[in-house]
Amino acid sequence: MEEQESISYLTRQQAAEIDDLLMGNFGFSIDQLMELAGLSVASAVAEVYKPSEYNRVLVICGPGNNGGDGLVAARHLHHFGYKPSICYPSVLPKPLYAGLVTQLESLSVPFISIERLPQEFLNFDIVVDAIFGFSFQGNPRPPFDDLIISMASLSAHYPEHQKSPVIVSVDIPSGWHVEDGDRSGDGIRPDMLVSLTAPKLCARSFSGRYHFLGGRFVPPSVMQKYKLRLPTYPGTSMCVQIGKSRQIKVEDPVPAKFLQKNVEADPFVQFQKWFDDAVAAGLKDPDAMALSTASKEGKPCSNYGSRKGRELAENPHASLLFYWNTLNRQVRVEGFVQKVSDEESEQYFCSRPRDIQIAPAVSKQSTVIPGREALHQQCKELEEKYPEGNKIPKPKTGEDTDSYPRVLSFGKEMNHPYT
Repeated sequence: MEEQESISYLTRQQAAEIDDLLMGNFGFSIDQLMELAGLSVASAVAEVYKPSEYNRVLVICGPGNNGGDGLVAARHLHHFGYKPSICYPSVLPKPLYAGLVTQLESLSVPFISIERLPQEFLNFDIVVDAIFGFSFQGNPRPPFDDLIISMASLSAHYPEHQKSPVIVSVDIPSGWHVEDGDRSGDGIRPDMLVSLTAPKLCARSFSGRYHFLGGRFVPPSVMQKYKLRLPTYPGTSMCVQIGKSRQIKVEDPVPAKFLQKNVEADPFVQFQKWFDDAVAAGLKDPDAMALSTASKEGKPCSNYGSRKGRELAENPHASLLFYWNTLNRQVRVEGFVQKVSDEESEQYFCSRPRDIQIAPAVSKQSTVIPGREALHQQCKELEEKYPEGNKIPKPKTGEDTDSYPRVLSFGKEMNHPYT
């Protein structure tokens, strides 16, 4: 892992000259370089964002070589265990790109129309920006201008407290000047940048968390000619990290002293501040909580038909616990509980990611099941019954008892979150 100051950065002209050399004197073809570049991008993503946590990937491809890199990356991500989808508004009528599209279609990778964005962003954990590369000049034209604006303000499209997907830019954040960076100050701010061949000058102003270099194909003579100082790739890896991972700074995440006089008078305001800190810190599932109920006899133990659901029907009082270990904080909420309306339950259910809609539909809480394989089979059957793009109905148990979502309305008897 090399520090940023000790490596070389290319101008637009140098990057173009090196590409010409690779495809001229050194005998590389465009599809070979594209394959190696796309594999590098997929490898960098897999290095940081594990498919167990960041499974759903949207790859947005532009009309040129950068878009081709994105198509290749999507194919490799599929084989790495991710679930990629493609947005490819301007398909080039060339055999190379047609072949890449055919390869993805043969893997049943879905293609999403640009009209479904930015709303479709809600369904993904990672957005790969493969729109424009170093050869792009001028101002983006439709439909990419509005698309870049949407990506730059991605968090604004999200419901309060729902974490937005991470953005991974290929070679250059789309819309940036290859040497001057984000001239407007309103451009895409990726969480990860994967530079190809060598970082471009604009990468000096990259302030995201992860910077990787990919493209393990630069001949020694090219490095000597341009006096390139590039990091050494470890082992058989197709990518190498540049500099240390930057951590998102949270204002006083763990104060030395948290005194009662500094606590907000309104506990809901204090909770909002702490929740925002947990989201900003990038914690996994910051909205995860434990629900505690008790039977009518007072014995302590969420869907409505589960044991907790039955206990809430008998004794409509409960407590919630939010625990943010990294921030050394926890919040306990106590109060009376009532069901929300079926309409609100339906709205909440539809706002959840697709896989989280499927799981509770086949998982009958507090009941005995034959085994894990039975659940996997039921999930598969439900996915086939409601393929991508089809609405999954909110499941029911009993006659009119909602089994999901576990939406409960707490009365405003909230203990102060000073714990």
